[in-house]
Amino acid sequence: MSELKPVKIGVIGLGTVGGGAIHTLQTNADIIQSRVGRPITVVGASARDLNKPRLCDTSNIRLTTDPFDLINDPEIDIILELIGGTTLAKELVLAAIGEGKHVVTANKALIAEHGNEIFKKADEAKVTVAFEAAVAGGIPIIKAIKDSLAGNKIEYLAGIINGTGNFILSEMFGKGREFSDVLAEAQELGYAEADPTFDIEGTDAAHKLAILASIAFDMPLAFDHVYTEGISKLTPQDMQYADELGYYIKHLAIAREDESGVELRVHPCLVKHDQLLGNINGVMNAVLVKGDAVGPTLYSGAGAGAGPTGSAVLGDLIDVARNLHDEHNHALPGLGCKVAELEQPKLKSVGDITSAYYLRIMVSDRTGVLAAIANELATNQISIESVIQREHADDELVPLVLVTHETTEKLMQKAVDVIKSMPAVNGDVMLIRIADVE
Repeated sequence: MSELKPVKIGVIGLGTVGGGAIHTLQTNADIIQSRVGRPITVVGASARDLNKPRLCDTSNIRLTTDPFDLINDPEIDIILELIGGTTLAKELVLAAIGEGKHVVTANKALIAEHGNEIFKKADEAKVTVAFEAAVAGGIPIIKAIKDSLAGNKIEYLAGIINGTGNFILSEMFGKGREFSDVLAEAQELGYAEADPTFDIEGTDAAHKLAILASIAFDMPLAFDHVYTEGISKLTPQDMQYADELGYYIKHLAIAREDESGVELRVHPCLVKHDQLLGNINGVMNAVLVKGDAVGPTLYSGAGAGAGPTGSAVLGDLIDVARNLHDEHNHALPGLGCKVAELEQPKLKSVGDITSAYYLRIMVSDRTGVLAAIANELATNQISIESVIQREHADDELVPLVLVTHETTEKLMQKAVDVIKSMPAVNGDVMLIRIADVE
């Protein structure tokens, strides 16, 4: 029996992820070859600056500044798209599919925003687009939901899937630091970009949630329907009050399906001290998935970096390489089902969700304020579970902290609009939902 030919790959992007993936591929070449049944060889790579120092050895790799050189090379079997963005990356991925090449990508924005089109083209061309590295770095959450939990009806998933935001909130909670100070440190440490908007305002997590929800609920990607709130308005005082009440504050991505539809949301949440997600700190990521048969399962690990993300890229690469010449096409479709078979559920607005709530209200220290606020909540059928009220500060404003029982978002927002207009209330009302997860 003749020896199988090497699998030849082209890598578009030699930054942190691309360099890390190639380095691990080179370091673990013998192990990977034994698991695939043939060698995997990087024959070409593209980068904007060919003279920049790299994380990997490029001496035996043909380098180019034009990524289309790799796509048009008939010898290359698999393209690794690792440049990010949604313009050139989309053009490159569609071109690779058009050439009959398989694609491995770490690009969550590309998949979340253009995945429906990309996977339709891939289905038609009978090629694979794999994207494990697009969500939660080195945690194999895509494979877990798509493969290991395939026999379950997924009830909900909830995750800490942005390491930058989790680092900031962990520091604020543990050390009482201000948001702006921790953000500056995160930038110095390389956890946050110079423009951190996608991380701190929730866009990055929303991209990832759209991908997870699509696989979990057999639905088309619906990034535009993800309700998104960031963390920049949170204060050390909120962390303190949450702690007194028995909670942490985490930035969660939540997807839930019930008989009334699917909810997709990213926002700060109070999470009980004894809940698993509440104890994920620093830059770590975690995803809690509840299936009807398996119950709640937690997946945790490093959410970014050359090693973890490169590991996920290689996991996909090995999967694709194993099935490369399988004429029976045993590889799963990218989203678990072919795009044509995905069903569009009713997508609920944030006003339709049900939650308990934390409210922090700055009020004048006068008689009857709490009663007036409680009355407005009662008018909207909202009951109070607990109250924290402090002595007045020098400006004679006091923080009034309330935790409510469950109600609908519509009723809560209606009550908050009236409360904000009360003469004794100063400024906006801090409203944080309380996570209903196990």
